[in-house]
Amino acid sequence: MGRAQTWRRVHAERAALADDLAGLPEHRWATPSLCAGLSVREVVAHLTAGASLNPFTWMAGVIRCRFDFDKQVAMRLAEYLGSTPAETLARFRQVGDSRTAPPGPNVAWLGEAVVHAEDIRRPLGVRRAYPIETVTQVAEYYSRSDLVVVAKSRVQGLRLEAADGPFATGTGPLVRGATLALVMAMTGRAAYCEELEGDGVATLQDRAHMS
Repeated sequence: MGRAQTWRRVHAERAALADDLAGLPEHRWATPSLCAGLSVREVVAHLTAGASLNPFTWMAGVIRCRFDFDKQVAMRLAEYLGSTPAETLARFRQVGDSRTAPPGPNVAWLGEAVVHAEDIRRPLGVRRAYPIETVTQVAEYYSRSDLVVVAKSRVQGLRLEAADGPFATGTGPLVRGATLALVMAMTGRAAYCEELEGDGVATLQDRAHMS
């Protein structure tokens, strides 16, 4: 998969999320997301930060925070949150077509766009029919990597099979379901295990809190 195609998918997911959030009542921006400790609004700001920091500015922040990555996230949230939900959304839209990113492969930022969008959408009761090509690419990436998010280790010794697409990987007890649910379970969102079936689901659910 070429870099240009991956970036187009990143941009499409950002635009879809921004559209879903347009008109969201102000009080609902405080809804807890699936990203532990962060509200819907804060996850949007986190996505904005990720699309605004190049490797140099990212590392400068890491050094400033003395390699405390949680502190770095909090600092960037404060920087990109804005004073109102409307401003938070406007800032996110401004970086919708950005190719700026911290260090890492661009497919990692596609994964961030999909996973954090679900962190936001599910608590709000919003559904998206993701393109199967997009979620398949993300699933393949996470199944092979612990970079940014622990995922490869979480599914080690399990057989994952998508019921709605071509994704399949691994050997061992079976975990089967929609590609999106597999992606979210791989990245530690235990709630999505309820949408999966197979002898390996309990193991995957037990591993949800791996870090």
